[in-house]
Amino acid sequence: MRLTRLQLRNVRRHADLDLELAPGLTVVRGPNESGKSTIQRAIELGLTRRVTSGSGDLDGLRSWNAEPDDRPWVRFEFEQDDPDGEGTKAGFVEKAFRGSKGTVRLQFDRENITDPARADELLAELSGIPSEAFFRSTASVRHHELDGLARDEAALRDRLQASISGADRGTSRARRKLERALFELHTKGEKNPGRIKATEANLAAATAALRNGEVALGQLEADRDALAQARAARAAAEAKLAEHRSMFDKARLAERLIAERDQARERFERYSAATEVSKQVEALEASHPSPNGLPALREALTKLRATTMRIREIQAVLAGEVEVVQPLVEAPPRAWRPTAIAALVVIAVAVGIGIAGQLGALPRDLPELTLNGLGTVVTLQGATILAALLALFGVGLALVARRQRARARRVRRTKDLREQEVERRLRGRSLLEQELQGEEATLSDLLVALDAPDLTAVEQLADAEEAHVGKILRLRAQLEGLIGRDPTNELPALRDKAALEVEQKTGAIEEIGPLAKDPRARERLEADVAEAERGVSVARDGEAQARARVEQNPVDAEEVAAHAERAATWTEQLAMLQRRARVYDATLKALDAAERATMRTATRYLEQRMVADLARVTAGRYRRVQVDDENLGLRVYAPELGDWVDVTTLSQGTLDTVYLAARIGLVRLVTGDRRPPLVMDDPFVTLDDDRAKRALELLKDISTDFQVIYLTTSDRYDAAADKVQVLAPATALTPDLDPSAEPGRSRTNGHADVPRGGLAPAAPSNGAAATSDEATPSVETGPAAAETTA
Repeated sequence: MRLTRLQLRNVRRHADLDLELAPGLTVVRGPNESGKSTIQRAIELGLTRRVTSGSGDLDGLRSWNAEPDDRPWVRFEFEQDDPDGEGTKAGFVEKAFRGSKGTVRLQFDRENITDPARADELLAELSGIPSEAFFRSTASVRHHELDGLARDEAALRDRLQASISGADRGTSRARRKLERALFELHTKGEKNPGRIKATEANLAAATAALRNGEVALGQLEADRDALAQARAARAAAEAKLAEHRSMFDKARLAERLIAERDQARERFERYSAATEVSKQVEALEASHPSPNGLPALREALTKLRATTMRIREIQAVLAGEVEVVQPLVEAPPRAWRPTAIAALVVIAVAVGIGIAGQLGALPRDLPELTLNGLGTVVTLQGATILAALLALFGVGLALVARRQRARARRVRRTKDLREQEVERRLRGRSLLEQELQGEEATLSDLLVALDAPDLTAVEQLADAEEAHVGKILRLRAQLEGLIGRDPTNELPALRDKAALEVEQKTGAIEEIGPLAKDPRARERLEADVAEAERGVSVARDGEAQARARVEQNPVDAEEVAAHAERAATWTEQLAMLQRRARVYDATLKALDAAERATMRTATRYLEQRMVADLARVTAGRYRRVQVDDENLGLRVYAPELGDWVDVTTLSQGTLDTVYLAARIGLVRLVTGDRRPPLVMDDPFVTLDDDRAKRALELLKDISTDFQVIYLTTSDRYDAAADKVQVLAPATALTPDLDPSAEPGRSRTNGHADVPRGGLAPAAPSNGAAATSDEATPSVETGPAAAETTA
């Protein structure tokens, strides 16, 4: 099978994708998030998934910008080789995954199929892929799943056996049937025993019944006589018990009537007391001391007390006279200035004299003063002395002027404060008098509203009302304790009804007679009834035992003969089941041996195929491979160690190379004469350039027999490809959003073809993605075009 065209709609980022595929090696290249893995997933779904599947992963495949009703849609055209060698046959598959409403259309060999089951069956027959898990274990390769060889182990083993033996059916189903049959035969459980154990149990039961039959016949007659005697004793005991129960029922009835009469009497007394209390409450409700309610009265009393207290406080404040303090005698505000001026004048004169004396402007006959101290002689002229004395006098006058100025400031500040205090006191008195008038008016209004002369009368009225309400509440509590929340207007009727019930119960007690007057009659009769019941129970037990003995011995000679026949039948059936179990076990062992032989043949084939491919890719480093017959585990011969090593201990690149060779060998082996397309998602990502080149050459050779669809992000595989399809990056403008797109192109094609042997157009250096106008058209490629560049 070779896919020639793939179309996707509403599959993740591919809202509308149309790809042409080469029959040989097709490289689908694109950056990350360009939808390469989505293409691989779509091919898996198109070949293996039923369109009516309700799996949740299908909803995750929808495009993010899809409409609410849009669902994944996959269509591919394919060519199939004619088994008669008459060329190829073309067909197509179209699947719309809509859950239970999914549709499929498969057209091939003049047959148009719309039945989902038939379409999947024909696809499996054409491709050789029975299931999705089998496809992903063999022909669909992801770089992170190369080692998933046993994803569908049962189907893989069936296909291996079919490829070796030529059979068209696997042995897994036969094995399961044989194991289920053996399980049903040999099960030893108590709740669900196997057929052999059940037959053995039936045989043992039949043999025991045959052995006990003869003993039961002799015991049967004696048991029948004992049963007749037990029946007579049971009848006498039941008659005695009925008599005692009748008397006991009368005694209990009398006791119950007495209790009900006492209860009725208690209700009568309670309803009578409640009637009296209700009347008292009604009388108190009609005679309140105050026409105002207690809450309103309390609120008014609180306001009266607060108003009275405020009036007293204001009167106490106004009782004293405002003391007007006479202002201090103020010193003249500028009395210090003449003194300060005189000080300045004296100091100036002293400075002038001193300067004149130094300059020699004064007479020279002024007296001198000589100072002798510390060995130094200083001679002072008379002018200097006079200047110093005047300066000292001027400084003294300046200090006096400063003190006068400070005293004047203190006097002025004290005067200002006293004037402010007098003004504040006069203003506060007028405000207090206004507030006193308002409070007295409020007090008068409250007293008029309460119709009371003063606060004392209001307090007395509130106390009387509170005591009155408290008495009403106590009576209501007493009434509620008597009757609960029942309406009081029905109390007389309830009282009369209780009195009538007392009379009725008394009459019924008198009709019973003397038994009702005996206080210990019920206890005595209860003991008699218990004794009679024990007698009946003993009689019934005796009868039951006698009947059981009779019923346990229903056999006769014919029944004993029937037991013998059944024992023989169970013996024959047990022998047949044991023979069948031996046959099943031998068959299962033969199947196991055949499967082991098949797996040995298959693994040897894999080893032969893998050796050439692995040696080619690794440049002859690994030339020997071992495949485990049980779990398909792989080992290679390491030249450095001279021993076999598990492939999981090798590098990731070597591990991927080994498993890729195993995958290719498995596909050749298990698909038989079928050739499904090989879909590979960059399995060489961990390989170096040399190994990747050799691996690609291997794929190129394989593509002559299998169609290979290679998904990658690198352009190093373009030269070997028959066709290269380039996917646009995730940020590329789609034609439906780009007004400059050419008419007639796909709405969101998301790819561009490049010539074989060439590279895809490089993205602009500024990081902007190329639009669909910049994609180069698809060109068929061949060896002659290997030197063509884009």
